[in-house]
Amino acid sequence: MHRPRPQRSGRRRAVVLAAVGVLLAGGLAVAPTAVAAGPNLLSNPGFEDGLAGWAVNNGNATDSATLSPTADAHSGSAAVLVTDRKTTGSGPAQDLAGKVQAGRTYTVTAWVKYENPASPATKQFFVTMHYGGSTYTNLGTGTVPRGQWGLLQGTFTIPAGQSVATPRVFVETPWTADPAAAPATHLMDFKVDDITLREFTPSTTIEVLGKNPGEGNPLISHKFGADGNAFVHDGRVYVYMTNDTQVYNPGPDGTSPTNTYGGINTITVISSDDLVNWTDHGEIGVAGPNGIAKYASQSWAPAVESRVVNGEERFFLYFANNGAATGVLVGDSPLGPWRDERGSLLITSQTPGASDGRNWLFDPGVFIDDDGQGYLYFGGGGNDGSNSAENTNHPKSTRVIKLGDDMISTEGAAEVIDAPLMFEAGHVFKRGGKYYYSYSSNFGFGGPIDPNGPPTGAIAYLVADSPMGPWTPEKYAGVIFKNPGVYFGAGGNNHQSVFELNGEHYFTYHAQTLNRRITGGATQGFRSPHIAKLEFNADGTVKEVLGTFDGVEQIRHLDPYRVVEAETIAWQQGLATKRLNAPNDVPQLALHDVDNGDWTSLSSADFGAGATGVSARVKPLVAGGSIQVRLDDRTAPVVATIPVDGPVGEWTEVSADLDGVSGAHDVYFTFVGPEGRDLVEVDSWRFTRPSLDVEGSADTRCAGPNAKLTVRVTNGEAVPVDVVVRTPFGAKAFDDVRPGRTRSHPFMTRQSDLAAGVVEVTAKALVDGHEVSTALSVPYEARTCR
Repeated sequence: MHRPRPQRSGRRRAVVLAAVGVLLAGGLAVAPTAVAAGPNLLSNPGFEDGLAGWAVNNGNATDSATLSPTADAHSGSAAVLVTDRKTTGSGPAQDLAGKVQAGRTYTVTAWVKYENPASPATKQFFVTMHYGGSTYTNLGTGTVPRGQWGLLQGTFTIPAGQSVATPRVFVETPWTADPAAAPATHLMDFKVDDITLREFTPSTTIEVLGKNPGEGNPLISHKFGADGNAFVHDGRVYVYMTNDTQVYNPGPDGTSPTNTYGGINTITVISSDDLVNWTDHGEIGVAGPNGIAKYASQSWAPAVESRVVNGEERFFLYFANNGAATGVLVGDSPLGPWRDERGSLLITSQTPGASDGRNWLFDPGVFIDDDGQGYLYFGGGGNDGSNSAENTNHPKSTRVIKLGDDMISTEGAAEVIDAPLMFEAGHVFKRGGKYYYSYSSNFGFGGPIDPNGPPTGAIAYLVADSPMGPWTPEKYAGVIFKNPGVYFGAGGNNHQSVFELNGEHYFTYHAQTLNRRITGGATQGFRSPHIAKLEFNADGTVKEVLGTFDGVEQIRHLDPYRVVEAETIAWQQGLATKRLNAPNDVPQLALHDVDNGDWTSLSSADFGAGATGVSARVKPLVAGGSIQVRLDDRTAPVVATIPVDGPVGEWTEVSADLDGVSGAHDVYFTFVGPEGRDLVEVDSWRFTRPSLDVEGSADTRCAGPNAKLTVRVTNGEAVPVDVVVRTPFGAKAFDDVRPGRTRSHPFMTRQSDLAAGVVEVTAKALVDGHEVSTALSVPYEARTCR
């Protein structure tokens, strides 16, 4: 915000309009800017050293006030109290000479409190820069409620030609010509604390709350992802996406230039086994000079399948090299590592039947039928410029071709798909012996649109009896999903896939919902993955899907007693992820860009009878950080605080005790530490399972020429326990061992020379309605008998 400073003390003052992106706290809300901030440039910002470094603003002779320390602090033990103000500019000030530079961008924050009961219920305050002479600029602002601490904040750029020989920052109230006429309104006493001024560089970290707790869509809110293709393997769904985040480049106002897709040459991967907690697996470096397929320049709209080749399961990642071609990589798992076995693009204009000279050769969709035959669907576009009804409604721009047994070659010629109002995003799935071909319809190629076909920009589908169709207009069956603009206020093209998990079908699509929440309205083409249940009518036709933020129900509880990767997220705010290992290895990621107040969460973790502790593998980046653990709400009472007290810069395990955490809960982790600093990197979480008070012992003795092994178990619990003992010489079950009782069993080894070994003991019991189990390894000594 910028304002002219009217005449004071008989002199005209002009203001240089240098501030940009001011964020209002308690007033007009503007999307927070993605920021990587440097150290605080202000000395004694929290007034813990009294008034050191601070003085009363003296921009002109009438600016005056009294500064005094106060124990009523926003944080810490001290703040500053401003009294006896003579002008609206009277307030605490600090000299910034030698600390700021012209042409650089900075962020500023301050906490302010006023309490005069005669003052307005709310009051606007400014953080302002006086560059000297008549040049003033408002840097940040906020509207503060009376009697409460309120935040002022803003982002500003010092003009390249601005002199910074005598800059001074100060806190003030809005200018008025005669403040003394209403001193309770304009000249009230106020307190200031925790002022920061830091150099700013844009970051791709998304700071807004892009996904509200309880929502299932978008699937992720810390990055973008488009053209999602779902692939199920071993009960887990993997979603492979165009990495829109690669070209997300927000400026000082937090808004990125429009996504033109040309710089995208990596594929983003996420996965889940419950459809609410999604694990970020980072990016696959597909194309470009540093990519696996260096002959390709882009990688968009991926599709994945697997099959056994030469006795080993292989995974095939198909990708679009812009609109000109389609390539394929091969991997050893759904997460790679990936390699280029073909050495060239799979689909080009030279592929028989692939091109008519005007259609695109992208958007691969892969399908393997029950007989093992693979098929690739591809293509799109097809506008010939004729503005004809025929070209608009029947561009015939997509194709299907058989894949070879190696999945990286083709057989025969591609066949034309004549889907009504075809545009792109061909995808096939099979249900009940029928083949469903879904696609994205075009937005009109200039001719009249057939009302008997799909609407523009929708996901439509055909149904046929064979993977090859024939895919003709009479196979058109309807619309699966209208344009996302109908539901979310942000349109654009779409791209879908269908997958089956646990006997249910699901539908993925993308929408610019996260982009819209970042900007508060306008979008720049950055898309996010969404999911919906896909249901069918009795005749096999698809029930139309509605776009919602709700998403789908969680299909299973999360197991908190396994190692949970920290990049597994239900909801979060302010975090990013980074790769910890080499680009082409199976990815290992961690949370990073973790600031004070950032948080993450897990949905519906089932603690059973109750967790006894929580631990995290972390790399502290500053001293004094901690992680607060809450249940079911991010503002709920803290149930544990994990001190991040390991050596700075080294990976370590930190932990805290838990008590009374049982059953299924959402879990929230909030990061606490010094403001303006990256606090920590986090690799994983793990909760400690409750254990039973069961003791075991094993001793050996000679029974004639052979050794005998006797195992004893004692139940120290207040409830009966079932115990199973396993030895190299047999097993024994002790059912319903009563509290305080000991049971034993001898095992004849039939060995005269018995080596030392271990007995495995497992015990389980029902505690407060939850099953609790414990495993023990009980050693026994060697024994030689004669």
